[in-house]
Amino acid sequence: MPRSDNMTGAMLMMASMAAFTINDTFMKMLADAAPLYQLLFMRGILMSLTVAGLVWWMGAYPRGIPSRDWWLIALRALAETCAVFFFLTALFNMPLANITAILQALPLTITLAAAVFLKEPAGWRRMTAILVGFAGVMLIVRPGAADFNVYSTYGLAAVVCVTCRDLVTRRLSPQTPSLFVTLVTTVAVMIVFGVLSLGEAWVVMEARDLGVLIAAAAFVTIGFLSAVMVMRVGEVSYTTQFRYSGLLWALLLGWVVFGDWPDTLTMMGALLVVGSGMFTLFREAQLVRRKPT
Repeated sequence: MPRSDNMTGAMLMMASMAAFTINDTFMKMLADAAPLYQLLFMRGILMSLTVAGLVWWMGAYPRGIPSRDWWLIALRALAETCAVFFFLTALFNMPLANITAILQALPLTITLAAAVFLKEPAGWRRMTAILVGFAGVMLIVRPGAADFNVYSTYGLAAVVCVTCRDLVTRRLSPQTPSLFVTLVTTVAVMIVFGVLSLGEAWVVMEARDLGVLIAAAAFVTIGFLSAVMVMRVGEVSYTTQFRYSGLLWALLLGWVVFGDWPDTLTMMGALLVVGSGMFTLFREAQLVRRKPT
């Protein structure tokens, strides 16, 4: 049976979320092994070499890329660099499931942004789901509460940066190779954090920690590539709903690896966020069935 673009995008999104969450687990394990900028620079080297090899092997060279796309690629790299900084800083200071739960707002922010900037349809039901989802995010973050963690705001900043990144990716021309876009992004992240790492003292990492870092680089490369591909297949408002699968991975890995489990309010907020995203998915399926064949 032929697979639709939306189904392909959904599968790529779930693969991306699994790869990113496993990478996040590995990086959180390294929080005390070395400074953040050193870790990101070293991971960036591994990622850049891997992606450059894939570009060469698959012949994904930049042939005939429109001049407009070069600006979009640069903007995407900037957004990704900021997202990496905000997210990893939050990850090192928060439970894995909590920061992942905040990121579950991405389907809602991207749906809203796609409606505003890409003119994709979003009726009052979707807009209501977005508002409910944001209420769930506030339950997770709980600004002003006694146990409020300021690093939650870093998670929100990461949401904004990833939303910008994905919308920029959507605007790229079809002839621009996804692998090449991934390579530019990884090299940009490597260079930025390499320069920043010069201002902090480096440490010698143990063999085990280096192995964990290599594994993290492998999984985040898979996540990056899938993230580029998924934003270019199917409808944004459909495929982004499958980001919720990352929360399942985060709950499992956070509990097994770190012994963390979210409190009741955080779980309620996460359920609101995921539930609103799933409602949007349900509405999308209804609209598809109503279209004439």
